[in-house]
Amino acid sequence: MKQFTTVSFFVLSLAIIACGNKNKSNQSNPGETGMTYNGLPSWAFGGFVRPEGANPVICPDTMSVFDCPMRKKTVGWEESDTFNPAAIVKDGKIYVLYRAEDNSATGIGKRTSRIGIAESIDGITMKRYPVPVMYPDEDNAREYEWEGGCEDPRVAVTEDGTYVMAYTAWNRKVPRLAIATSVDLITWEKHGPAFAHAYDGRFRDMACKSGSIVTALNGDRQVIAKVNGKYLMYWGEKAVCAAISDDLINWKPVLDENNELKVLIKPRKGYFDSALTECGPPAIMKNDGILLFYNGKNRNDDEGRDKRFNAGAYCAGQVLFDLKDPYQAVERLDIPFFRPVEAFEKSGQYVDGTVFIEGLAYLDNKWYLYYGCADSKVGVAIYDPADPANGDGIPLLQ
Repeated sequence: MKQFTTVSFFVLSLAIIACGNKNKSNQSNPGETGMTYNGLPSWAFGGFVRPEGANPVICPDTMSVFDCPMRKKTVGWEESDTFNPAAIVKDGKIYVLYRAEDNSATGIGKRTSRIGIAESIDGITMKRYPVPVMYPDEDNAREYEWEGGCEDPRVAVTEDGTYVMAYTAWNRKVPRLAIATSVDLITWEKHGPAFAHAYDGRFRDMACKSGSIVTALNGDRQVIAKVNGKYLMYWGEKAVCAAISDDLINWKPVLDENNELKVLIKPRKGYFDSALTECGPPAIMKNDGILLFYNGKNRNDDEGRDKRFNAGAYCAGQVLFDLKDPYQAVERLDIPFFRPVEAFEKSGQYVDGTVFIEGLAYLDNKWYLYYGCADSKVGVAIYDPADPANGDGIPLLQ
């Protein structure tokens, strides 16, 4: 894979429209009452607006079938749920790679997941491909993927056009962050668990997921960038950690002074991310830092959760890391910039409400954010830096 090291060009090429106070996370603190709007500080992206009448953009399809190489029979590979999408731009189109579940069982994480693909000229209208592009097979990843499947992809691309997917390989025993690569988004080479060879295999069988590889704009292309001479990936569910790589395939988790995983941010009692801080789409290097989007889950207990949101709800946050010290968080939103408001975001498999962000694509000077709706459908929201909205325009407390 070709290496691109001109970081300064990446950084200077990204223009961000400021809105709000640069030194404040958001207005309002947990526990306040009254109507509050989600104004954003200048370092954050937003607001993301749901295109009227367009969502959800991908829904389950009971007519879509696939000859499963593991079950040795035809299955309705996306008949139950379609959610948690990656997104990438190729040849002037947005491609959305989404998790699809069959009807082999009942309950979150109990069906078999495969990854489908759809293309779009406008980022909204989707042309879906008939069969999945990533799925459990009789291959080198079988022990990691069967029979839970391939889940929750994030996709980024190198300057020379190699696509890198970080996904969850789920064998219904241990979820592992795994890596696959492709040159066309259709045929993927699986490389196994991301941390398999680091520290003599110490983290090979650790439960891990949600890899967000750092990218930056090169002109009008969002491509993978190096940070301090290495590729960098934020990852994690219960907390945000980091890993570095020389080849984008083999990753080495960053450790602290005690030789344990270095925790960069973690859940905060009383906030929307009181239970989990799970990495979202590929992070973006810009002139004031590295911006990571993440999914915050609210706790279920009344004492520890943010009472402005449903217990167990997933909302979306942003955190800014220092450019020179990419493990140091310097800013973090206290209020989510995106949250469940539509009926299809509060129904399906996850009725507590979920907007689970995983895909971010830059096309025609706009950012397209793709997200899972209640673990059941795929939605999109759009941010136009030339005409930024004040948050997502939805009252925080209703």
